[in-house]
Amino acid sequence: MTKSALSAQPPPDPKTQALARHNTLHPHPDCVTDPLFATHPFFDPRDLLQVKYEMLRRVHTDGVSITEAVQAFGLSRPTFYDAQAELEAGGLQALVPQKKGPRRASKMTPEVMAAVTEILEMEPRLSPAVVAQRLAVRYGFAVHGRSVARALERPSKKA
Repeated sequence: MTKSALSAQPPPDPKTQALARHNTLHPHPDCVTDPLFATHPFFDPRDLLQVKYEMLRRVHTDGVSITEAVQAFGLSRPTFYDAQAELEAGGLQALVPQKKGPRRASKMTPEVMAAVTEILEMEPRLSPAVVAQRLAVRYGFAVHGRSVARALERPSKKA
C-alpha cells in the first residue's frame, strides 16, 4: 500500500459539509454522551444547534442539573449560560453561531475614505495598491490594495 493511500481520508459527508458551512458543526461530537444521541439516529452529535437545544431542554424540561447536562453534551457551563440567554432573547435562531471575524472594514473609516477620494481626485488612474501605499505613509498603518478596491466598490451612504 502506498503512503498516499494510507494518509488519504474519505471526503466528509454532505451533512458534515453543510454543518461546517453554517457554523453549526460541533467541534467535539465525540464528547456528546447523552443517551438520545447514542440511541436514536435523529439526534446527531455533530449538529451543534441540536446539541445546544437538547442540553437546554434537558435542564429546563427534564430537570437535569446544569453540571450533568454540560458533561452529557460535551459543552462548558459558560456555553450553557450563553445558549440559555441567546434562546431567551432571540429564540432558536439565536443559537446559530455567528461568523467569527471583523464585521466591517475597520481601517476604512470615513476619514480614510475621504483621503482615498482626495488621492483619486488628484490622480484618478492610481491603482488601489498605490492608494494603499499612500494611506500607509499618511496614516501609519497598512491597508491592502484589495481593501481599498472593495471600499470603492461599496455604495456610499448618503446622509
